[in-house]
Amino acid sequence: MIKLENITKEYITDAGPVKALNGIDLSIPDGEIIAITGQSGSGKSSLMNVIGCLDSPTSGRYFIDTADIGSLSDFQLSRLRGKIFGFIFQSYNLLPRLTALEQVELPLIYQKDPNRRIKAATALAMLGLAERIYHTPNQLSGGEQQRVAIARSIVINPKIILADEPTGALDTKTSTEVMDILIKLAKEQGITIVLVTHEPHIASLAERQIKMSDGNITEDSYTKNNGLVS
Repeated sequence: MIKLENITKEYITDAGPVKALNGIDLSIPDGEIIAITGQSGSGKSSLMNVIGCLDSPTSGRYFIDTADIGSLSDFQLSRLRGKIFGFIFQSYNLLPRLTALEQVELPLIYQKDPNRRIKAATALAMLGLAERIYHTPNQLSGGEQQRVAIARSIVINPKIILADEPTGALDTKTSTEVMDILIKLAKEQGITIVLVTHEPHIASLAERQIKMSDGNITEDSYTKNNGLVS
C-alpha cells in the first residue's frame, strides 16, 4: 500500500518559490494500475518522483506499507529504490552497445546476483523476446526496445513499477501491446503500476485515473474497463 498524507513539494527558483504539489492525499492499494494525467506543469512528474523516492517532499508524510519514508536515510532510500521499484521511461534508457540480455542484467549486477543471466533471460522470454536476447537496441524496433526496458524493470521482482510516458514514442497499436503487458504483470504478479501519461487512450486502460492541475488532484476515478485492454 502506497499512502501519501498532505504531501507538498516546493522548488526554489530565481523567480521565487514554486509549489509543485499542494497538499496531496493519495492511497494506492497493492496491485492497482493507476494513470496520472494532466497538462505540463500540473505536478504529475513531481508526484511520480516523490512516489518513487527520487525526490523528497517539502512537507507531509509518505508510507509504503508500514515504512515511514521520511524517516529513512539516503542510504536506506537508495536500497529501497533498488529493492521494490522498477522504472520505465519514454526514452527506454538502453545503452547502445549492450545486448538485450546485458541491459536486463544491469540491476542484478548492482545487487551482485549470481543468477543474473538466467533471471534476465527468463524476464525477456516472458515478454516474447527469447529470440532477440543478443540484439542491441539498433537491431530492435521501438516496441521491442520498450519491452526490453520493461524486462529490466521486472527482473528484480519489484512491488511497484513507475512508468513515465511509457508509450509516448510508440504508435497506437504498439502502445496498446505495451499496456497489455503491464496490465498482465499487475494481474498475474500483483505488481502496483503507476504511470504518467498525456494520452487519454492509454489512461483509459488503467484501472484508475488521477487527474492533476496546479499541484492538486482534481479528479480520482475508476475506469469502466477496469484495466482490461480487450
